[in-house]
Amino acid sequence: MKKMKYIFTFLLAACFLVSCDDLSMNETIASAPVIESFMPAQGSVGSKIVVTGKALNGVTKALLGEKECEIVERLSNTSLTIEVPNEARTGKITLVNAEGEGVSESEFAVEYPAPLATASSVQTEVEMGNKMLISGKNMNVISAVYFTANGGTVKHEATVISKNVNEIVFTVPYVEKDDAHVTFAYYDGTTTQETAADLLPMLNVKRYQPVITTTEFGDNSVGDEITLTGSYLNKINKVFVGDVECMVSLQTENTLKFVVPYSDKFVDGHNQTSLSITYFDGIETRTLTEQFGVNVPFVYFWKDKVIYGQGRDVESLASFFSPETGLVYANSLWRTAVDPISYKYQANTCAGKNLPKVTEEEYNSVNPYFFFSGVSAGTLQINTPAGSNTQLRNFYMINNSADEYRVTGANGNCYGTPCLSFVYLNPTEPTHKAIIDQIKNGALEKIDEHTFPIDVAGKKIGNISVGAVKQSVNNTVFAPGVFAVGAEKSADVDAFILVIYYNVKGQAANAAENIKRIGFLHIKHVDFKLYNNTKAPSSSSVTFDMYWMKHDYQY
Repeated sequence: MKKMKYIFTFLLAACFLVSCDDLSMNETIASAPVIESFMPAQGSVGSKIVVTGKALNGVTKALLGEKECEIVERLSNTSLTIEVPNEARTGKITLVNAEGEGVSESEFAVEYPAPLATASSVQTEVEMGNKMLISGKNMNVISAVYFTANGGTVKHEATVISKNVNEIVFTVPYVEKDDAHVTFAYYDGTTTQETAADLLPMLNVKRYQPVITTTEFGDNSVGDEITLTGSYLNKINKVFVGDVECMVSLQTENTLKFVVPYSDKFVDGHNQTSLSITYFDGIETRTLTEQFGVNVPFVYFWKDKVIYGQGRDVESLASFFSPETGLVYANSLWRTAVDPISYKYQANTCAGKNLPKVTEEEYNSVNPYFFFSGVSAGTLQINTPAGSNTQLRNFYMINNSADEYRVTGANGNCYGTPCLSFVYLNPTEPTHKAIIDQIKNGALEKIDEHTFPIDVAGKKIGNISVGAVKQSVNNTVFAPGVFAVGAEKSADVDAFILVIYYNVKGQAANAAENIKRIGFLHIKHVDFKLYNNTKAPSSSSVTFDMYWMKHDYQY
């Protein structure tokens, strides 16, 4: 038995040794590349070199002399193919992997033939921006293609798309004249050479410059769409009024439409400036007129703005609008972009309704804004931020009822900074109807201290009495009989409200005092929507236009 046990143990050990030997025999030992040979022994730029040797699968880099070569094919662990790069010089081949490098014993001889284009392959008429093919010999050695206007000295380099020994394809570049010479740059082994200008026939380069047939431009207002007619207008890159780039709204070969832009360089009223175009990738500029009239309105006009009530089921929590910037602000921006002063002082922002307690600098740092809220009694109303310390706390940054997500934070009660009041313009009152008609007819061109003077003693702004201004106006006033308590409805509304913005002194007993700016709100549509099965229409949205004074009253 013992003998049998020893024999079995010996056999196991023998098997183990054999297994170990087999593993070691099959292992691939990592090593640096070994170059045994390469072929051919010489060639020009673009030639392929087949290198044979060992450990070639892991090669990460190939060099001919000091120039890196592209590895174009890996045949096996013993063979790979590289390509002779541009401006290569005669030298040894080096292959590199993670373990090191291998260098050939002999040098590869680089030949430097000149490109020989076939003149008959050249199309003598080409268009800027189009592709062009030229055939010949040794075309792969070309490092650049140049177009030079006849009689000119500036070389314009074409973008090479592809090349091989027999042909080169490139994009025709900009040329300042119709006639141009084509030349090739190539390396001759020492320096970069250029073929003679007369090697190829002169080309007729079709430039197709835009032709504008519109000659009368007249006076135009900011925001107007202007139409240019002509030919090759699709070649225009940009349109400028003065030095302000215009938005292009339509562009075809024969028609181009652009929008007259606004610029801080334009004064209110009439401006006269230039109208110009750029083309050929912005290289060439043409002035169409030096007398392009731009009329800048004396009012800010913001069209079709939409803001939402404070209901948290509203997908877009964007409840705050500034007539100064024309922007609708998301609730999440209230603390930072809308009213950081109010967020800082909370209930201490005001001494009372519409009575700021902050410094003049702090007050003026906040743009005027307003919002709509749906109250539990069932009405939707526009509000001044500083009119109540309990309104803003009903607006949330996200759809969450936690106190920290209120725009005001967990502290709750908070006055807004700007002081506003409102006057509903009743279309049955002649003085109010006159303003309403102006707005409807697009005739409200100015809102300033001359068109709407303040009569403090008479408590008027222009012909509008402000003796009974409101710090909020609800839908029973601006949309009488349209909406019912507890009933959802989407309806067009044609209501006009005078918006008054006070300075840091706030609203006095006489509402005609301390006025900083005014504007007119045109409520056009209301989606009267209830929040969470309540009577409060706080999920409503309001669509409106806003006309706003651009400059403060001067006292």
